[in-house]
Amino acid sequence: MEMAHTDNAEAGEISHVAYLGLGSNMGDRERNIRQAVRLIGARVGAVVRQSSIIQSEPWGFESENWFANAVVCFRTTLSPYELLYATQQIEREMGRRQKSTNGQYHDRIIDIDILLYDDTTIDTPELTIPHPLMEQRDFVMTPLREIMEQEPKLTSKHTDKRHTLSIE
Repeated sequence: MEMAHTDNAEAGEISHVAYLGLGSNMGDRERNIRQAVRLIGARVGAVVRQSSIIQSEPWGFESENWFANAVVCFRTTLSPYELLYATQQIEREMGRRQKSTNGQYHDRIIDIDILLYDDTTIDTPELTIPHPLMEQRDFVMTPLREIMEQEPKLTSKHTDKRHTLSIE
């Protein structure tokens, strides 16, 4: 039985705003995206906004299978690492068997990437926020801009020594 995630901000827990990039190029791609969004809402936090689903060519590898891509914004009480583990669990449950490593990409039923988490910067071997390649990927930036423009107060300006991101 699946339990719905509740936002416990009222109970004293801090609620965070995060953005996830979703992609699928196997099976019913749009259904896979919708299923991932449902699981994110049930296990990770309340989905606030979802972009349109767009189609894109594979990026970084050769495949005949195009991707369906979307971005979701949600509120969560999970830490960045708890969020990483939760999204990896969703990927596994949906049938993903291989994670891309060292720039080696392959077809996948679902890919969930943490793009932004509040104004947090993390740079560890396990997790990098903001996502290090998102600005190079139109299939991420187009849907991200779409949902950030829907709610100006959540527009994020992220700045640190290495990286400046402004989506307005």
